[in-house]
Amino acid sequence: MLCSKLCEGIFKVLVKDIPTTCQVSCLEVLRILSRDKKVLVPVTTKENMQILLRLAKLNESDDSLEKVSEFPVIVESLKCLCNIVFNSQMAQQLSLELNLAAKLCNLLRKCKDRKFINDIKCFDLRLLFLLSLLHTDIRSQLRYELQGLPLLTQILESAFSIKWTDEYESAIDHNGPPLSPQETDCAIEALKALFNVTVDSWKVHKESDSHQFRVMAAVLRHCLLIVGPTEDKTEELHSNAVNLLSNVPVSCLDVLICPLTHEETAQEATTLDELPSDKTAEKETVLKNNTMVYNGMNMEAIHVLLNFMEKRIDKGSSYREGLTPVLSLLTECSRAHRNIRKFLKDQVLPPLRDVTNRPEVGSTVRNKLVRLMTHVDLGVKQIAAEFLFVLCKERVDSLLKYTGYGNAAGLLAARGLLAGGRGDNWYSEDEDTDTEEYKNAKPNINLITGHLEEPMPNPIDEMTEEQKEYEAMKLVNMLDKLSRRADVKDLYQDGG
Repeated sequence: MLCSKLCEGIFKVLVKDIPTTCQVSCLEVLRILSRDKKVLVPVTTKENMQILLRLAKLNESDDSLEKVSEFPVIVESLKCLCNIVFNSQMAQQLSLELNLAAKLCNLLRKCKDRKFINDIKCFDLRLLFLLSLLHTDIRSQLRYELQGLPLLTQILESAFSIKWTDEYESAIDHNGPPLSPQETDCAIEALKALFNVTVDSWKVHKESDSHQFRVMAAVLRHCLLIVGPTEDKTEELHSNAVNLLSNVPVSCLDVLICPLTHEETAQEATTLDELPSDKTAEKETVLKNNTMVYNGMNMEAIHVLLNFMEKRIDKGSSYREGLTPVLSLLTECSRAHRNIRKFLKDQVLPPLRDVTNRPEVGSTVRNKLVRLMTHVDLGVKQIAAEFLFVLCKERVDSLLKYTGYGNAAGLLAARGLLAGGRGDNWYSEDEDTDTEEYKNAKPNINLITGHLEEPMPNPIDEMTEEQKEYEAMKLVNMLDKLSRRADVKDLYQDGG
């Protein structure tokens, strides 16, 4: 009760013309009090919400933000609004009535290209994310009426300081400084808001939509190739980029890879010439000047996604939330884009040479994924098996070669492919080439376990003639007993 009265008193003070420092102090106290839902009930009114909107410059018609002294007031007001909207259903309803989403977009347009007001952008984006999370209707408004997709994409471009070299290609400086903490936080909030805006956009219906999604995918490719101020922040940044890429129509994900420039092509040729002549399989994938190249295409972003996936596997926990999004993304990319599938096949399922160990034993990416095929979580084991199946062009014989029948049985049973065959999707007919080591070991590979087993000795070879005759008579007697039981059973069935 006392806290509610304190909140009411703060709002009465904020209405008055008081110094900026006093406004900031009042808003800081209000921000702390607004974490308590019970305190918010009596003070969440339309009038009080409008006071905060005015202080946050959300009601201003002026197209500029010039008074730097007002920035702390704007930031604290936005923080208060974040808490109030999150904790109060009344505030959520009032947000719709006051058209808060449109006001937030308008404020973003005022400051989207100005780096020194990152805090304002960050909390504006956070509030936009909360609104689109709590009200599904706002997602449609943001997507179409407010043009949220290009607006938020431009916010990301500004945070990353992107310089375009082509329509969907940006310049990457691998030796450049990491993102600042403020730029990273701003980018993360923009990624989260964009996720809500595009959550139902897995199909492209217009050419303009395709262009917008390709631009966004190109920005996300840039995001994957840069780092934040710390390793944890980089992982958080990349995690949100992966989630958002999952909303991009799969036809637009081709911009994640791009043809090499003339300089990169020359470097690749030099690298290929430097490889020994007997390393023909390795010549398709080269690494030159931090650029992962495959078949004349820059695969840096896909390689980052693959490393991100492996790190999530190595964590050993929260697979459903942390691992399945990136596995699903790589699976869909592989199914739709041949170059991506071939590159991932080269990285995850290289030609087999040593088959002395079971497929699930070891520390390679293949070993880790095969272990997931028998995971207790049904969703995790399904997507891990599906990913490997797609890399094998949905051919059962190829999958069994890399995983063994026992590990693949669950997927094959669900697909009705236990007897062999292939899936419903069409893939190119280029065949896998087996290594000489695999061809020599293949006759002794156990199809169930998927690894090489030494031939078992024939027990009859060590028996004497008398022992062989004794075992043969035992077998005859057993067959005779079985035959008699069958005759008796037939007699009863006939009513005899």
